[in-house]
Amino acid sequence: MDIGSTIRAIRKRKNITIAQICEATGLSQGFMSQVETNKTSPSIATLENIAQALKVPLAYLLLKKEERMNIVRKDERRMTTSGSENLKVEHLSFTKNVRTVIVELPPGASTGAAPNAHEGEEVHVVMKGRIYAEQGEDSAEFEEGDSFSWNACTPHLVRNIGEDTAIVLISVYTESENGPEHI
Repeated sequence: MDIGSTIRAIRKRKNITIAQICEATGLSQGFMSQVETNKTSPSIATLENIAQALKVPLAYLLLKKEERMNIVRKDERRMTTSGSENLKVEHLSFTKNVRTVIVELPPGASTGAAPNAHEGEEVHVVMKGRIYAEQGEDSAEFEEGDSFSWNACTPHLVRNIGEDTAIVLISVYTESENGPEHI
């Protein structure tokens, strides 16, 4: 783990000196220097004292880099296409288990020729347009502002039934270590 680098980055961002941390925690400057350069691993009790001195939650110091805030600026979003109709997919953000995308469905377009199933759970928010969604024996029509969710292991389909392009915000959750791959 890279706890020392995290501690140093927080300390510098908050304009706190090593001496101030040592004064607040009772630790020596040499020990704090070794912690910040990842040459020693402090105990949980010591980390808790350091976290209190930095005024951050202990849990934040223990997060892996990929578990921290992931920022995707609008002009940095990854764009892909999906399915036989090459639906435009704009990737907003992701974690290990959750991916959020915006999908554009031209009039008449759908997520596939037939309903499909995959691992995970999905939440949909219709941002623009009119869509039809079906999952197993259930189906409904949705308009701007409506939302729905389902377990994706049951075959499902989303189709634009409006005259204009529909835009749907979709969050997909999976327990897979590689994260969700399907829109």
